[in-house]
Amino acid sequence: MMSSGATELNTFYPIRPECQNDVPVTRFKPRAGKTLSARRWHASFSAEGRLNIAKVLRRIQRGGVHPSIKGVVWEFLLGCYDPNSTFDERNELKQRRRGQYDMWKAECQKMVPVIGSGKFITTPLLGDDGKPIDPSLVGISTSDNKVLQWLQVLHQIGLDVVRTDRALAFYETEANQAKLWDVLAVFAWLNSETGYVQGMNDICSPLIILIENEADCFWCFERAMRRLRENFRCSASSMGVQSQLSTLSQIMKTVDPKLHQHLEDLDGGEYLFAFRMLMVLFRREFSFADTLYLWELMWGMEYNPNIFSKYEEPDRTKAKESSSAINDKMLKQYGKFERKNVKTGNTEESYSLAIFLVASVLEIKNRRILNEAKGVDDVVQILGDITSNLDAKKACTEALKIQKKYLSKAKKA
Repeated sequence: MMSSGATELNTFYPIRPECQNDVPVTRFKPRAGKTLSARRWHASFSAEGRLNIAKVLRRIQRGGVHPSIKGVVWEFLLGCYDPNSTFDERNELKQRRRGQYDMWKAECQKMVPVIGSGKFITTPLLGDDGKPIDPSLVGISTSDNKVLQWLQVLHQIGLDVVRTDRALAFYETEANQAKLWDVLAVFAWLNSETGYVQGMNDICSPLIILIENEADCFWCFERAMRRLRENFRCSASSMGVQSQLSTLSQIMKTVDPKLHQHLEDLDGGEYLFAFRMLMVLFRREFSFADTLYLWELMWGMEYNPNIFSKYEEPDRTKAKESSSAINDKMLKQYGKFERKNVKTGNTEESYSLAIFLVASVLEIKNRRILNEAKGVDDVVQILGDITSNLDAKKACTEALKIQKKYLSKAKKA
């Protein structure tokens, strides 16, 4: 039974009393007959555990996922598991991954014993000379660049952890904050190329809350980061989100040349004002519960049934995808957004739904931007007004319309 939305959501993601007035209003409410319920989710598995993903996607795209099952559903949406696998196969994979994570975490713990202790650090471990400030906090002496780089970022992760979702009662306990720190620290150690970048904490935090087991949470975050890694890849000459911003520019130029020209005239043609929306997937524009709703709508619409094998066996999947024709039954296993891409042969990964979502927000605010914006600051202010006033479902529906318009115009061009 789905009771009245707001009170129910508050039992899943309680807000600290002193923060009640500072958080955006939540618009999402679980709706009977539309939202994927626990009962319907369990009924979507065969006796041996194969998931009818087409049926599940239909429901998610209609009304999101009930809070009681979000974590397990997201593991499929993000590609942790193959819907066609059995209960036994998934359990075996889960145990293997948990063992792998424990091993990596133990490796990190040897270097920094506070990892896994239920505590975390917010002050630098190394001085300007590269030597430990407090030798009791660092378990090794090394000149290895990879290790030093990692040690230098751990307190930054800690500072960001303290700032993450502070309004939620969940993070009142240090143990829960430490769980977020541990996952980000292990991830930064294993991914030295990107390391840790501010904003990853905003992506990881909901997973920490939704998935109880830390190792399972890590793998889910690792999968989420595979989609978003380019956002966080920064070099001396470019920011990770830059390629998405130029894609956004191209889309706007195609679907709304008048608005695009106006933004160009205001020196906003590079769309830098959309940087944050894309970087952390609208975390600042929505309440916590609405962000979760938006993400599952997006991931449902972008779902590709080959996502699991693409991560596990990339080369084989590429060969299989290019050689096999996709019939109507298979198409139903794709989300609405991805289905359109497959049908039109648009396989460019840089065209993510998030970019079309930003375009949909610009279209929603089109008239105000054209009439009122005299500079980029005005555009930022107009877009700032969407906080708490944007309906996630409506924005996604609008984004799909823009995708359709863009693909048909691009095809004609």
